[in-house]
Amino acid sequence: MTTDANDFVFAPLGGLGEIGMNAALYGYGPPRARKWLMVDCGLTFPGSELPGVDLVLPDVSFVEKIGRDLVGLLITHAHEDHIGALAALWPRLRCRVFATPFAAGLIETRRLSEPGAPKIEITRVGPGSVIDLAPFSVEYVAVAHSIPEACALAIRTPAGLAVHTGDWKVDPEPGAGHRIDEARLRALGDEGVTALICDSTNILRDGDSFSEGDVAKTLRPLVAEAKGRVLVTTFASNIARIRAIAEAAQACGRSVIVAGRALDRAIEVARECGYLDGVPPFFSLDYFSALPREKVVVIATGSQGEARAAMARAAEGDHPAIKLVSGDRVIFSSRAIPGNIREVQGVINKLCDLGVEVITDHDHLVHCSGHPRRGEVARMYEWVRPQAAIPAHGEAHHLTYHAAFARAHGVQQVVSARNGDVVRLAPGAPAIIGKAPAGRLFKDGDVLISENDGSVRERVKLAFAGVVSVAVAVSRQGDMVGDPDVVFAGLPKRGKDNVDMGEVVDDAVFRTFDGLSRPRRRDFDSVATAIEKAVRAAVFASWGKKPIVHVLIVGA
Repeated sequence: MTTDANDFVFAPLGGLGEIGMNAALYGYGPPRARKWLMVDCGLTFPGSELPGVDLVLPDVSFVEKIGRDLVGLLITHAHEDHIGALAALWPRLRCRVFATPFAAGLIETRRLSEPGAPKIEITRVGPGSVIDLAPFSVEYVAVAHSIPEACALAIRTPAGLAVHTGDWKVDPEPGAGHRIDEARLRALGDEGVTALICDSTNILRDGDSFSEGDVAKTLRPLVAEAKGRVLVTTFASNIARIRAIAEAAQACGRSVIVAGRALDRAIEVARECGYLDGVPPFFSLDYFSALPREKVVVIATGSQGEARAAMARAAEGDHPAIKLVSGDRVIFSSRAIPGNIREVQGVINKLCDLGVEVITDHDHLVHCSGHPRRGEVARMYEWVRPQAAIPAHGEAHHLTYHAAFARAHGVQQVVSARNGDVVRLAPGAPAIIGKAPAGRLFKDGDVLISENDGSVRERVKLAFAGVVSVAVAVSRQGDMVGDPDVVFAGLPKRGKDNVDMGEVVDDAVFRTFDGLSRPRRRDFDSVATAIEKAVRAAVFASWGKKPIVHVLIVGA
């Protein structure tokens, strides 16, 4: 029998207050002896405010402290914002991992392409699987999404049942994978759902999302009517879209060429799982120049404007195989993720300069979202009828709107949580009862650093105002020996009134050193501090910006 001490809690580590980096914990038991379950381990991509950072991962320091009380990690689907941090963070978790065959296959193929990536033993599950991870019992429930085998999770404890939707939509023609299991969700509602933790990505959009079947119907004539080559860029993991492109090519006698390692990996796993049955083998880029222009469709990576992806390189004209010319057609079967709009538009502009015809979702229905709009979310609430709702997978605007939406659809108890909040789901009224350490880790080259590491902040300063390095040799008597060695980067050569910036720095160094008493000159730390302040002030007076200044004083 459940007592007050045995709380059922939810603690998001990522994905609440942002779109991406999804990672969450569910706990059951008394605070000092609570068992935990982790759902997803995703990443997000850095913006320009994080120079040099390759990837952004959730901080799992709290999970590391849990240790053996972490009974398992469940993957809802194989998008990078749900599995992308797994390889880097699993050595810190060392727990059992559960995933569908497609997700497990992508995780394994990615490992094989990354030297040093850990071998993770994954238990394969699927819709209808029920996993006993005492004190939890977890059921995988089929949902549709823009990747095969997406699943919601029904998480049962002695205190109640939570439904964690993951990413989902209602799609009558998903193209690859399964439709949403309405009957099972209704049955869970009949059983009694304590809390629904639901996707908020498209909650600001009215109506229902378009179907992959609608996109497939649009792509066929766009491929068939093209006069030259057709290049289609889309998300590598969208197997339904890849199948639709291949079937459109096949219908008009065109061969399909694939460009991009991420596509190669996803297609390999999709064929193993049977999602491309009946689709002829694809050609490698070696065939690009050999096949007639009117007989080619290229599926390429780079839908988000990534600089080294096939799409961007083709637009630049520096791809080793793909050469686009006037009369060719490029279809962006995707939508720019916020933060990537500028890069995507840059690629489109370069394609237009080549005389290539560019088609986007502004022109035709060549893309549809994998997330539910308000009409679909309303149906989810109708099916599940939760006692409480926690909006998830969204920025603050999405979560706030979703909270009001849930109340308007009859949910009496709505908790507006953010990353790091510990939410008691049961027993009693749901509420935020504490905080768990939550934050971000930065993959910086081959190392992981905390978001509090000063190196990234220093890079931002360097990008804004450059750096000045000054080396001065000082004798035992307190005299300067020789001339100072001054190097600067990121500063203009000349400041106001056309004054040489090197002269500005030199003058500040000599003037400051000469102004110091002889005893003070023998205190190297004091000399360095004085010169640093003087150089920064002098450059600011001449330029209007304060660079980072490094001063080295050496004895001579």
